[in-house]
Amino acid sequence: MVEKMDEDDLQNDSQITDAQSKSKKTARGKRRTADNERNVSTVNKRAKNDSTVTTALPPHGYPLEHPYNKDGYGYILAEPDPHADTKDFEMDSFAGKPIPGEIYRHCLQPEVCLSLHDRAPQLKVSDDRLSVTGEKGYSSIRANYSVTKGDWYFEIKATSMPEGSALRLGWCQPYGNLQAPLGYDKFSYSWRSIKGTKFHQSKGKHYSNGYKEGDVLGFHISLVEPEAYDSNYLPKTYKDKALIKFKSHLHYEEKDVSEQMDKVIQPKKECKITFFKNGRSQGTAFEDIYGGPYFPAASIYKNATVTFNFGPKFRFKPRGISYKPMSDRVEEMAVEQSLSDVLFLSNFEFDKWNSVRKSSRRK
Repeated sequence: MVEKMDEDDLQNDSQITDAQSKSKKTARGKRRTADNERNVSTVNKRAKNDSTVTTALPPHGYPLEHPYNKDGYGYILAEPDPHADTKDFEMDSFAGKPIPGEIYRHCLQPEVCLSLHDRAPQLKVSDDRLSVTGEKGYSSIRANYSVTKGDWYFEIKATSMPEGSALRLGWCQPYGNLQAPLGYDKFSYSWRSIKGTKFHQSKGKHYSNGYKEGDVLGFHISLVEPEAYDSNYLPKTYKDKALIKFKSHLHYEEKDVSEQMDKVIQPKKECKITFFKNGRSQGTAFEDIYGGPYFPAASIYKNATVTFNFGPKFRFKPRGISYKPMSDRVEEMAVEQSLSDVLFLSNFEFDKWNSVRKSSRRK
């Protein structure tokens, strides 16, 4: 049975609408922060090699100063690709020119943790990138690794829940709105602390009892393995995207495709989500969920704080299900991303060779 939206929901939806309206006005009046910082990947004339020089990353693997995913654009940290053929490129020859994306690659981080750039900017992330604190209305954050197949699990502890605060926790695709609660659109599924309501596409349904400060919540997703694998099974390569420089680091820039994805994503049979409370399953929450990559995610109302545990050791080991801890995704992703990049480079080199061959024939 669909649950009627309560006063908090109506207030939150109003806040979301107002925030989105203000965001659009701001975007029309001034350029994105990233645009102010970038030099369109060109070399500073005072130092030929300036645009390719980067400083060392912090231990957690992500720069402290970075562009945020917003205003219709997403940003992916880049690093030099040691497997790319750079013999035709001289790093001091990019004055006034874009830096070729194919000689860089997606910089994967050494562990699963909360994303610094893939979040609402008002959220406060702890130094270890495992805890996050909210501010005012609902806003969201995603982890830095996603899953596309198999059975996966992680925990979240409701560390602090002052009076009037609330949580919606669960799984979210990369296209989900970060200035809205999880479950607001097609791209996320959530479980709310108040009344234990589950949410998807802004529709709340009764699911279980609520949860409170001190509770440890478990999140299991089951994504059916494809019958056959092709290149679409691999993660995206960003080598065909534009490189921009923000502060001392290079980032790939890609346009937000949430509007297009909203029209094409389809439910996947036998793919489901189950929530756990202090080690006990609350039953299947969602079935036949939409296909796509899913990130662990949280949305916070007011100044509550939650702490993520991506494994491999959990406070309450789930029983009766098969799963991998989210921490295992790091090694898997490294292999898959390398394969994706190698495929791109192979096709790129073949196209380049073919172009030279055709040109020589014309002569």
